[in-house]
Amino acid sequence: MIKIDLVTGFLGSGKTTFIRHYARYLLARGERICILENDYGAINIDMVLLKDLLGKNLSLEMVIGGDGQSAHQRRFRTKLISIAMLGYTRVIVEPSGIYDVDEFFDTLSDDPLDRWYEVNTVLSIVDAHPVKDRSTESGYVLASECADAGKIILSKTRGVSESEIQETVSGLNQAMETIHCNRRFTLDQDVIRKDWEELTEAEFDAIASAGYVKASYLKHSLKETEHYDSLFYMNVLMPEQALRDAITGILGNPAAGKVYRIKGFTETTDRGFVEVNATAENLSMQPIDKGTSVLVVIGEKLVKPVIDTYFKGFTESGDTVMHGMA
Repeated sequence: MIKIDLVTGFLGSGKTTFIRHYARYLLARGERICILENDYGAINIDMVLLKDLLGKNLSLEMVIGGDGQSAHQRRFRTKLISIAMLGYTRVIVEPSGIYDVDEFFDTLSDDPLDRWYEVNTVLSIVDAHPVKDRSTESGYVLASECADAGKIILSKTRGVSESEIQETVSGLNQAMETIHCNRRFTLDQDVIRKDWEELTEAEFDAIASAGYVKASYLKHSLKETEHYDSLFYMNVLMPEQALRDAITGILGNPAAGKVYRIKGFTETTDRGFVEVNATAENLSMQPIDKGTSVLVVIGEKLVKPVIDTYFKGFTESGDTVMHGMA
């Protein structure tokens, strides 16, 4: 049977970055991998971010939505059927940052997928920084995405103190209590808190065999479009410092909504094309070859007119394009 892993996590937690490390480890073991981007958005930046991994033993596929969960789930099922015919030993599923994990298990319990796939590991990526102002909706999403995880993988651990990490895990357990789930996480047994660059082969072995837990909790009806959104900006062209100022301005402006992450690729007038990956804690701009020019602002209850002002005069149309989840 084909092993299938789910790598979930809240918006901006670092799922794609972790998958890059995880996929390299699996490739070194001789696995043949398909990474399936299971998203609700029409533009999938994460798929572009993983393209350099492409090779004879790794491919990328995508499922998109936009017309309801049932239609999205049918596409997910159809894609898994086609992937099963191609000789992979493992499939890694990276869903949207707002995801109902039950969709994953329900789909794989159907015939013929239950005969072709073995659910291997569910991993949840959680930002190591404590969050003090998490909304009720975000608390539910975080807890529901962690409830079934075999391991919690902390991201962005550099510079985070031991007390902050303990506060993060405590906050996660409080979120579990809020959704009436009996599961609780401990640092020693359930959480990986090591910098991903320093993970050993033995530690990746443990992650790859972490399994999953079928936990029960109180389900909420939560539609992505009611609370969460992504704004896509095409063909932004501005000086590097102006771009940095715009990104930090958006992330630090409460009037823009709760912005979790800004990522993508764009051109600067003085440095050429750069890959952007920014959160409130860190802003990275790395030079890349010329390619697609799109920046995506991801968050909760985004205020488009406010965010638009930061890019006014620096885009071809001066407007955002499509909305979706990333």
